[in-house]
Amino acid sequence: MADTSSHDLPPPGSITIARHGQPDADRTVRIDWEGYEHWWKGYDAAGLAPGQSPPDMLKKAAEDAAVVFSSSLPRAIETAQAAAPGRRLVIDPDFVEAPLPPPQMIGTLKPGTWGVYARIFWWLGASRGLETRREAELRAERAADKLVIAAERGPVVLCAHGWFNRMLRPALRRRGWKCVQDGGDTYWSYRRYERIR
Repeated sequence: MADTSSHDLPPPGSITIARHGQPDADRTVRIDWEGYEHWWKGYDAAGLAPGQSPPDMLKKAAEDAAVVFSSSLPRAIETAQAAAPGRRLVIDPDFVEAPLPPPQMIGTLKPGTWGVYARIFWWLGASRGLETRREAELRAERAADKLVIAAERGPVVLCAHGWFNRMLRPALRRRGWKCVQDGGDTYWSYRRYERIR
């Protein structure tokens, strides 16, 4: 009888997790906290700024992928479409960015600064009725499971968002996956994970 132990099974494919390209949004405006809430809704609705193209390594990873996932937000979908033109995408809201509810502070700031304050306050528990940190962590666990299951069919690429991508990292580590290539957190950056043997 043939040995069907797990040692004889082929290793799963790699998992490449990319951040979206640069969105078509004005980051130079100065706005109050309510203005930032409105700005963020526009940011979520925006696609990519024109004139961008994915790095060759990301395009190669998408070309070789058995499955290409995307968050359900336009900037992630357009990133996946640019990296994997003509490919069928698996678009899943489980990969959307963690929320950024701004603290109700006095004053006007640029969107990037509001984002820093909002992320700190959210991380400390101030969700203001949106998805909480704990809820997002549970979503990251669920999302990691989807990536790991898909990797059994071959390499996987996900195009999603900076902070949530980082939240996937410990979830993947708990499942025995290691980051073997760290491209940072800029637009179009990506990290590649492999199963630890």
